[in-house]
Amino acid sequence: MKLPILIHPDPRLKKVAAPVDDISDKLRALADNMLTTMYEAPGIGLAAPQVGIGSRLIVLDCEKADDAVPRPLVMVNPQVVAASDETNTYDEGCLSIPDVYADVTRPEAVTVRWMDLNGAEQEETFDGLWATCVQHEIDHLEGKLFIDYLSGLKRQLITRKMVKLKRDRARDGA
Repeated sequence: MKLPILIHPDPRLKKVAAPVDDISDKLRALADNMLTTMYEAPGIGLAAPQVGIGSRLIVLDCEKADDAVPRPLVMVNPQVVAASDETNTYDEGCLSIPDVYADVTRPEAVTVRWMDLNGAEQEETFDGLWATCVQHEIDHLEGKLFIDYLSGLKRQLITRKMVKLKRDRARDGA
């Protein structure tokens, strides 16, 4: 089932998400719905706060090539446990800030620890786009958006654009 994605500014996007202490069928269903929502958007990552759920749950799949085998990842309580000194700058976007992109510099590689949907601890090192995406989604769990890395003026302009978008969508019944 496709879920509605919150659009910035929304106070729920600025809240720190609560840790998940029980891997339940309800959580598995939420993860499935988040993957459906992410793929249909289309996007490469989605955090539970973006669909109005204040839990530490993210989904991602950065396999973008047409011939690539999908690699959907579901991470419960993800945390970065190591980061490279080298950085990369990517033109980031966000499903909660549609049609807005900006360069954000982050560590080029990160090691992330999380629980899978069976409750097993996982750990993997990601680089390139995967590293950027997982850091972006974990930021959502901390109430942080990619525009928080931009200057105050750029943030204000983007926020005004999103307020107008939300107003136009409400007027059009979208």
